[in-house]
Amino acid sequence: MPTVDLQASAVLVRGMNIATTRGQAKTLSLPNILTYARIAAIPVVVGCIYAQAIMDGPLWLRWVALAVFIAAGVTDFLDGYYARIWDQHSAFGRMLDPIADKLLVASCLLMLAADGIIHGWTLWAAIVILCREILVSGLREYLAALRVSVPVTKLAKWKTTVQLIAIGFLLAGEAGDQVIPFTTKLGLLLLWISAIFTIYTGWDYFRAGIHHLIEEDGG
Repeated sequence: MPTVDLQASAVLVRGMNIATTRGQAKTLSLPNILTYARIAAIPVVVGCIYAQAIMDGPLWLRWVALAVFIAAGVTDFLDGYYARIWDQHSAFGRMLDPIADKLLVASCLLMLAADGIIHGWTLWAAIVILCREILVSGLREYLAALRVSVPVTKLAKWKTTVQLIAIGFLLAGEAGDQVIPFTTKLGLLLLWISAIFTIYTGWDYFRAGIHHLIEEDGG
């Protein structure tokens, strides 16, 4: 009996080691590494805008911020692409990917507001976008507990694309205006368009959440 117990324990430990190794492999897969890189880009972008706008640094810092932001946006596309073609989907990646996107967008919007690029009525566009992200995060968490998934619509993808382009123009700011006139104004216009899309797509998520909430209370 002791021999059998030792053999069973060895098999259990071996199984746990294999599961741990597989979990670590998924955590360190290329799609997840690209997501980590997107999170790592946030302090670089924020630092460049802070140094240029708040500390009155050189304008080339805005180009550095824009370049890093574009690179981060590219990783957003590549992590999903490689996860699909290499079948490297993981629960950790599905959790972290939207968080990385929201952290990047929220950080940039807050810094652009502190910079004064986003000001006046345009602040409402930024507020709408941030509130929508919080609303959707809460609804996704609630629906996940019910094992209900809400697929990302094509309009939501367009919203994200327009939003990222708008932030890119605004990050360039004054430096961009010197190269292409009205860069900042174009960025503000696109931000408003993104906010309009945000309201519509946010309503879709909210309606789906309310539908399942009513069904659960009714049941």
